[in-house]
Amino acid sequence: MASSEAERKTVGWAARDQSGILSPYTYTLRQPSALNSFFHDFWNTGPEDVYIKVLCCGLCHRDTDIHQAKNDLGSSRYPMVPGHEVVGEVIEVGSEVMKFKVGERVGVGLVVWCCRNCGACKAGLEQYCNKKIFNFNDVCTDGKPTQGGFAQHMVVDQKFVVKIPEGMESEQVAPLLCAGITVYSPLRHLGLIGSGRRGGILGLGGVGHMGVKLAKAMGHHVTVISSSVMKEEVALKHLGADAYLVSSDEDAMNSAADSLDYIIDTMPVSHPLEPYLVLLKVDGKLVLTGIINTPLQFASPMVMMGRKSIMGTFIGSTKETEEMLCFCKDKGLTSQIEAVKMDYINEAFQRVMRKDVRYRFVVDVAGSKLDM
Repeated sequence: MASSEAERKTVGWAARDQSGILSPYTYTLRQPSALNSFFHDFWNTGPEDVYIKVLCCGLCHRDTDIHQAKNDLGSSRYPMVPGHEVVGEVIEVGSEVMKFKVGERVGVGLVVWCCRNCGACKAGLEQYCNKKIFNFNDVCTDGKPTQGGFAQHMVVDQKFVVKIPEGMESEQVAPLLCAGITVYSPLRHLGLIGSGRRGGILGLGGVGHMGVKLAKAMGHHVTVISSSVMKEEVALKHLGADAYLVSSDEDAMNSAADSLDYIIDTMPVSHPLEPYLVLLKVDGKLVLTGIINTPLQFASPMVMMGRKSIMGTFIGSTKETEEMLCFCKDKGLTSQIEAVKMDYINEAFQRVMRKDVRYRFVVDVAGSKLDM
């Protein structure tokens, strides 16, 4: 685990090229509290680092893990260890870490650093910082590439680490750190936490299934919108949705016009917006959560004639994530997962792309042999 006082090595599973195939990869982590004085003074990071043993990590398709491993967004750096839905155990802390103790269970999401000085950071919205650093496929303040949660260990600034409430299972928590917070954050921002709302969830994948669960727990009437009838029984009987709309059924879509306060659009591929804008009431909101690298189009009267809004959202802040975890614990909410070992990760990638998972793979990292 530790090669010297100034150097620690760990093993992860990394993609080497745009094939996206992962295999064992050994690399060096920085030592908590051991960054040189320049980075300590300028970035204010080293003494606040938390050294984490990874227990498990969720697999996300929509905007990061698979897209980045396969260079779908055109900005991938290799070797790359993906994974941003990380649950782990604290095994060491920097000299100024007060929030966490050795032995505690913690979570880490997609963002692991921000400037702390911009308007977004000062507002507690570090996920919108223009200088933010992602937990993988990015460059850390010490000049080293960041690597994600499909690995034995991580070193993360305490600001971007959250406590996992007692009683929540690690593998169930992992998808909440992306899929869960991606839905919770816009609902909180829009003041939609209270009951009595009518919402739509467009797409029933990893994010969508948590959207149904969270919105129902908030007391909303929830309609799932999908391209086929394949997921209707699951949506209504297992996830508790109130209604199910097939987007190709023109009569059903027309009947549902002007019926929804909001739609959480979880689709990570290009699609028309106009059919869904019709479903919104006056002042309704269409919230985009999937990263799509082609333009989306709509006719402006579709928005103007109902004072409707199209807005984007990106994960959530550390504070929101902590709130969301407490909300899920209080409501007894869990994600629907399939737990696998690391040696299954490449097959899991293929199954996610085939939409052959309900609804999230979670890798048992601590229980896997990584250095095969």
